[in-house]
Amino acid sequence: MDGGKEIDVRRLEERLSELERLAEELEGVPDAGVVDILDRSVALLAEVNAGVEAGLASVEGEARELGDLLEEIDFGPFDAALENLERPSGGPGGG
Repeated sequence: MDGGKEIDVRRLEERLSELERLAEELEGVPDAGVVDILDRSVALLAEVNAGVEAGLASVEGEARELGDLLEEIDFGPFDAALENLERPSGGPGGG
């Protein structure tokens, strides 16, 4: 699973590098070429946006799963053990 995220990040970096190159090209391109560069930029931004949205959806799903798991855990024994540790040794119930 982590390998897939590595590939997605690498692909995102490639797209951002391409956008930077296109921005540099805009400075010296004749007016007739501006539309082509802007079209390519919009397509790249749409691709980057789709990747980001997919990543967010995946993370939201994982967070939901973790939340569901945490709701099933009984922390009562853990809380009781902490109370015992926090209770002064000379106090009630202490040794």
